[in-house]
Order: sequence, then structure tokens, then C-alpha cells
Amino acid sequence: MTDQNPLLERRQINLIVGGLVVGMFLAALDQMIVATAIRTIGDDLNGLTLQAWVTTAYLVAATISTPLYGKLSDIFGRKPLYVISLSLFITGSLLCGTAQDMYQLAAYRGLQGLGAGGLMALALIIVGDILSPRERTKYQAAFFGVWGIASVLGPVLGGFYASAQNLLGFAGWRWIFLQNVPLGLIALVVILRVLHVPRHPRAVRVDYWGAAALVVAIVPLLIVVEQGRTWGWTSTSVVALSALSAAGIVAFILAERAAGDDALLPLRMLRNRTVGTSTGLNFVMGFAMFGGLAGIPLYLQIAKGMSPTDAGLAMLPFTLGIMVMATGSAPIIRNTGRYKPFPVAGAALIVVAGVVLSTLQADSSLWLMSLGGFLFGLGLGGIMQPVMLAVQNAVEPRDMGAGSASVMFFRQIGGSLGTAVFLSMLFSAAPTDIGNAFAAAAKEPAFQQVVSDPATLANPADAAVIKAIEAGGVTSGSGLSLDDTSFLQQIDPVLAEPFRVGFSDAITGVLLFSSMFSILGLGLALMLPQLPLREKSGLETLRDGEHALEGSGEGTGDDAREPAAVEVHARTARPPGTGATT
Repeated sequence: MTDQNPLLERRQINLIVGGLVVGMFLAALDQMIVATAIRTIGDDLNGLTLQAWVTTAYLVAATISTPLYGKLSDIFGRKPLYVISLSLFITGSLLCGTAQDMYQLAAYRGLQGLGAGGLMALALIIVGDILSPRERTKYQAAFFGVWGIASVLGPVLGGFYASAQNLLGFAGWRWIFLQNVPLGLIALVVILRVLHVPRHPRAVRVDYWGAAALVVAIVPLLIVVEQGRTWGWTSTSVVALSALSAAGIVAFILAERAAGDDALLPLRMLRNRTVGTSTGLNFVMGFAMFGGLAGIPLYLQIAKGMSPTDAGLAMLPFTLGIMVMATGSAPIIRNTGRYKPFPVAGAALIVVAGVVLSTLQADSSLWLMSLGGFLFGLGLGGIMQPVMLAVQNAVEPRDMGAGSASVMFFRQIGGSLGTAVFLSMLFSAAPTDIGNAFAAAAKEPAFQQVVSDPATLANPADAAVIKAIEAGGVTSGSGLSLDDTSFLQQIDPVLAEPFRVGFSDAITGVLLFSSMFSILGLGLALMLPQLPLREKSGLETLRDGEHALEGSGEGTGDDAREPAAVEVHARTARPPGTGATT
């Protein structure tokens, strides 16, 4: 084994990775930063009721484009597709920063999402091309650390920009998007200058029918995920969109079967035991991880009364956990060639973290939350990169793009569904838990004194809460709504306490369910095959395949120029130990 890729100098590799990390960080940050400021944005653009569409447009575009970028980059090359995705992201960011209403912002966020899907997927695919699986581990902390950093920095920056009335001549929230432009341009210049890697074009047809079916399958599903709680899960719109999505899934499977090797997500690839197991693991852990994580910031802001900025800072142990595991696992995988122990340990840690977090109460110390967050981060760091490494190591070089994109695609679908399911559970349980907390508080003398005090009724916010109590529910007949909990800062602390206790109980119930669901992911992690790590990058493997064809005489004459010859050899010229996994 050599420490240096002969196709690229170490300096080139470092520059390429640096540019890719910047791009991935921008895409990850953009998923986290908007949520904190969306209320300010909606108020400024006179469209707060349309805020969900701003989120949905980005999510739908990013999710659908992820597998498209993977497959198209296998056909047309990584660099052109990455340049396109980064350019779309920069353009979308600039337009978002100049949006004049929520409809414009939603459309521009969709354009931004189209770029983000490529930034997230292609970065890992390109690294798979230029580095062998063993060498790739040295960079895993940088790539997956950006997710943890973005999860903390996003709410902090979002709160900062939202609170700034004017910043360099623009409303503060507009810099959420405008900051992406200079950073994106820097990454674009780096990629244009240094990403010069050989292309191996193949004579294939683009799977247009598969792409169209995927759109039909995913768009209605994600709209249901985002809007279902508002519309009602049994409403006509939800049922119709769910049926359309189901039809799209069936059509996608049929289209992929018909497309064969040219499919967007080749079904033969899913028959590979490593890929199939990793697909299930990523879906399950995406569902459990991101669904569970959606509850922690709510706990900090509602049950603990923190500001979005403070809540973001309180998530630092989560980021630390990711960095510790990603950094610690890299040299072990590199030296031993064994990646399977880390997804197994990661899944187990997420189960334990869920149990720890499910014991939180409104008055719990932040140390308990920090411990649970740190364990959660360790678990996430143990799963994300090793599973991606396992898939890239198991697929054929021609499927590097499609295989890598499938990992992120199913994780994102799982995360989207998990977030919707867990938030639905949360807001369904919260009214009952808050009601129980009020019933318990009503027996306390301090609470009785506040309720009967005329000064309390003089405060409109307090009066609204008391009216809700008398009406028999805190979310009916009083104008109070859990969609906007800002009133908790305006009412008497004694009246606010049952809200915090009840909301805490609802959130911790969701976290316990997340922990139990993660056990399924642990089972899948145990089933993940352990294959020897390749000693060569994807590009080296393809290059050696071409040389082998030339040396055997198969690559002479007119046939030497046929892309199909390289493809055929790529199926057979694989290092020992990287063949079929069944």
C-alpha cells in the first residue's frame, strides 16, 4: 500500500477536499440555519402562513436531485456536474437574498435545493474516485464533522441574522443566503483550478422514465410529510397525494427493471448484500436519528426556555461526539481495514442515547442533556462515514456515483419521514401531557394563588391561559396554539411551568420511541458484511482495467476506442475480496 495516490499529488488532493468540504458545509448549514429565522422572514415578507412551502421546496429539490447527480456523474463525469450543482446553489442563494415575497423565496429555495443535492452527494463520490477506501478514512472527520458543526452553528447564525435589523444595507435575515455567495465562489474557483481527473465515458442511455417516476414518487410523499400535520393525516389531499406517491414508487421499480444497467438506481446494485443492508440501515437510522434530533432543540427552547442561539450552543456536545468518533475511527479503519464494528457500536450508542434523553424533565440539569447529546453524536459519527465507505468499497467503479448517492438518498428520505412522524407524535401528545401537568399544578397553593390574583387577569397573556384552563384545554377555545409558543415568555412563570413540564413529557416520550426504533438499525448493522478494503481508488481501478485490456490485446484496433470495452472490464477487473457479497 502506498500513502500517495499516483494519479494526483497530495497538494492537489488536499485542495480538492478543501473545496468539497466548503461546498458540503454550505449545503448542510442551509438546512439548519433557516428554521431559526423563518418567523422573522415570514413577517418581513408578509407571508408567515406560507413558511412551510419554503422548507418543502428545498427538501423536495435536494432529495430528488441526489440520485440524479450520482447517476449523471457516472455518465458525464464528476467535475461538470459538481460545477453545475455549485453554480445552481450560488445562484439560488443570491436570488433568495433578494426575494420580495414568500412565493419567490420558495421558488428560489427550490433552485438552491437542486444545487445542494449535488454538493452533498458529489463531494463523497469524488473522494471515492481519487482516494482508496483506506486513505479515504483520513478525511472522514472533515466531511462528516461539517454536519455536526452545521447543526450547532445553524441555529446560532440564524438567530444572529434574524435579530439584526440591518446589516451592511440589507435586512439581517437576507445574509442567511447572501453569505453563501462568496464562500461558494471560493469553492468554485478551487474546483475549477484543481479538479482535473481522468474521465471514463460510457455509451449508455439516460434513464428519463426512472427520473420521471422518482419525481412522482417523492414529491407527493415529501409534501405529505411537510403538510400532513396541518392538513390532517386523513384529509382528502393527504390520501390523494399518498396514493399518487405509491403509484410513483411502483412505476419507478418497473422503470428501473426495464432500464437494467442504465437505471438511475440499478436494482442489481441493491442485490449486493452490502448495498442492500446499508440502504436499510441508512433509512432506519435516518428515521430514528433525525426524527429524534428534531425534539432536542424544542426541549431546550420550550422546556428549558432557551433562546434559539443558546439552544444551538447547548448542542455542542452533540458535535463533539461526531468529531470524536469520526476522528478516532479513521486511523483504526485505516490500520485494520475493519469498518463494521463502528456502525454496530454507533447504532448501539444511539439506542443508549435515546434512553438517556428520554429521562429528561423540565428541571433536569443540562449535564444530562449534554451526556445524551454526546452519546448521540458518537453514534452518528460511527455510522455515517463507515457505511458510506462500505458501500463505495463494495460497488463496482462504474457504480460509484449511483451507490454513493443511494446512501444519502435513503438517509434523507428516512430523516424526512422520521421528522414528520416524530413531530406529529409530539404535537399529538403535547395537549394531553400539558393538560395533565395543569391538573397536577392546580393542587398547588402557589398556582391557586396566581390564578385567583386580579393582577394576573389584568395581563392579557395570563388571562388567555386562565380562560383556556377554564375551557378545559390549553389549545381550544382560547386562541392559544402550540404552533407559536412565544406567549410562554409573556405569562407568569407559575402559569408557564405546566406548559414546560407537559411539553417536556411529550418530547421525552418521542425520544424513547426513537431509541426503541433504533434497535432495528442495530440489527441491520450486525448484518453488514465485512469486506477487505480496496487498496486502489476508483480511478486507479479503471485505469488498471484499461491497461490490462491493452496488454491482453483486447484493447487494440478499433475496439480500443469503444467505451463499452472499459465498462465490461470494470465488471471483472476488481481487486481480490471486493467481489459479490452474497
